[in-house]
Amino acid sequence: MRWALAQCPDGSVLSCPVGSEGLPAGLPRRDPDAASAVRAQPGADRWIWRSTPGVYGALLAAGVRVERCYDVEDAEGLLLAHEGRAGLPRALPAAYARLHGLPVPDDPAAPPAARGDGEPQPSLFAAEAPGSGLPPGVDPLDALLQVYAAQQRRLARGERPERMALLVTAQSAGLLVAAEMGRAGIPWRADVHDALLLELLGGRYPGNLEPPRLAALAQEVSRAFGRPVRPDLPAEVLRAFARAGVPVGSTRKWELEQVDHPAVAPLLEYKRLYRLHTAHGWQWLRTWVDADGRFRPEYTPGGTVSGRWTTNGGGALQIPKVIRRAVIADPGWRLVVADADQMEPRILAAVSRDRGLMRAAGGARDLYAELAERAVPGGRAEAKLALLGAIYGQTSGDALKHMAELRRRFPAAVAYVDEAARAGEEGRLVRTHLGRTCPPSGTGDDGSEGEAGVPQEEAPGTASSYGTTSAARARGRFTRNYVVQGGAADWALLLLAGLRRRLAAAGLAAELVFFQHDEVIVHCPAEEVAAVREAIDAAAAQAAHLAFGDTPVRFPFTVAVVECYADAK
Repeated sequence: MRWALAQCPDGSVLSCPVGSEGLPAGLPRRDPDAASAVRAQPGADRWIWRSTPGVYGALLAAGVRVERCYDVEDAEGLLLAHEGRAGLPRALPAAYARLHGLPVPDDPAAPPAARGDGEPQPSLFAAEAPGSGLPPGVDPLDALLQVYAAQQRRLARGERPERMALLVTAQSAGLLVAAEMGRAGIPWRADVHDALLLELLGGRYPGNLEPPRLAALAQEVSRAFGRPVRPDLPAEVLRAFARAGVPVGSTRKWELEQVDHPAVAPLLEYKRLYRLHTAHGWQWLRTWVDADGRFRPEYTPGGTVSGRWTTNGGGALQIPKVIRRAVIADPGWRLVVADADQMEPRILAAVSRDRGLMRAAGGARDLYAELAERAVPGGRAEAKLALLGAIYGQTSGDALKHMAELRRRFPAAVAYVDEAARAGEEGRLVRTHLGRTCPPSGTGDDGSEGEAGVPQEEAPGTASSYGTTSAARARGRFTRNYVVQGGAADWALLLLAGLRRRLAAAGLAAELVFFQHDEVIVHCPAEEVAAVREAIDAAAAQAAHLAFGDTPVRFPFTVAVVECYADAK
């Protein structure tokens, strides 16, 4: 039985059972808080509410876990994009207003990112003001159910409704996972982190002075140029190189590595340590690692247009390898680090139904090695560059010379991304296999990244930033990538939902503590490692079946069982 739950202006909550058409199936009841309402309905198999971040954090704090939910506001965002209306307000008051032809209010402002004063960030999962934004006198439970019922009708009449319904369900499950991961936290040894900073930066520093190692490197850079130069100011560095007769276009690492000048080595080391100091230094440690030895990021599933996750401060998705040495399992516990193997080309095989690529992605061997034998001469590295170049729209270099062979051997796969590129160039909506939709005009990079070694194209800006032709081509390259990256994000949601359910059903103490794109980490007692590994494999296979139906494509993981995260790579 599904139950709806809505917060009231007085702090209490209203709930009621929900029928098949999204309408009330019984009288509402009032409880003092959400935890009381959920505890009173142990038979509820899915809770319908306004926003998971606004409700579930309080439930977890009260020791209450739910099996499934339906997030009305998140579903509204997915539906608006699917209908070609991306960017419109998606909060419950806005959805209610559209339903009744009322003026549509803006969505509430997003919470700020990280604070710089060392105080804990106000939680993304703190409950919002109950019923906020609805017109006066509107019952919050009635508004919730009206919007929910309307969403079910929109889903039913949309393109491939069963797939879109699965995406909405998976996204809601991802929000539950995100809240639970944020509460569990990544095990983090503050003493190890502190020792790493002391080792790398040469000690703490008074006031706003640079750490000793950075100060010494800055002096080396100045000596190399023969005059004082601040290495943290790119414009000043570029002027220094120009005065030395060395034309440099930027201070990016790859460009500096091509320069023969004594300032380059200390400058690159300064940049590396400066980034560590500012992004994961002592200020970060004081702000983000709590007294329980946990780093608790605030995850946002679907935070990018492609569906990839983001975090609200803390930089959880960009933990430097050296800092991973501070991510250490509790005594007697282990970190099970599972990394999906060659996920993007496997997704392409599944969604395109290309017979040749599905055969290559269904074997027990490394996919790129298989491709090297079947289609791309020159070995595994050549095969990787060729296939990922096709996905990401690389138009020059080694990837391009193999495109003719790829089109001959894997015509359906190449045609799939070609069509996505054409749709983007023509300004059409572009959808993933499950229906996640990329708007016809972009406003910036969605944060998509491919595998290492493949140059990435930036997403297009507004039309005013490009000539018409260059904007269309850039959009086409972006949407070519989008259908694969977005498909991977959709599959990953189903993987996480299945893994979460399996760990709970088995009664394990194991906790999901981290996820990014193609990697998941489970923190578990050492004796549960085998069960966790089995759960990961089973969840991956189930996710593939749910998302793509019956295909021979396998989604294997490279799994490392370690005490320290840095040892997994």
